[in-house]
Amino acid sequence: MQIKIKYFVKNLQKIEHKLGGDWLDLRCAKNTYLKKGEHKNIPLGVAMQFPSGFEGHLAPRSSTFKNYGILMTNSVGVVDESFCGNNDQWMFSAYATRNTMIKKNDRICQFRIMKKQPKISFLEVETLNNKNRGSFGSTGIK
Repeated sequence: MQIKIKYFVKNLQKIEHKLGGDWLDLRCAKNTYLKKGEHKNIPLGVAMQFPSGFEGHLAPRSSTFKNYGILMTNSVGVVDESFCGNNDQWMFSAYATRNTMIKKNDRICQFRIMKKQPKISFLEVETLNNKNRGSFGSTGIK
């Protein structure tokens, strides 16, 4: 699959699809300082055009909180195929839990391209006739 991509920033490291990895790293496009309790949309320096029927899912990297003390405010981001204009730069919506500095080219999040959900309908029933598993977390710790 080929994706059209526009880079907004010179000297931003290009996205690489590494063998064995399903998620692609995205980088901070400019030095960004956040104070504890502050929210900023951090530019990721790219815009993309997906083929029809696909969308992008963004999530923080596993080390993002440890390294920078930031949380992605919506926990996950969805970039639908219509967000593909010349100025539709992707952003990371960050909330800082401590004062932090994120430097240009630091990897802060990742994305993958997914097929859009097919059209669905619901059939309302009185019972599902299945065995109950229990409440959330019912499978235990180990």
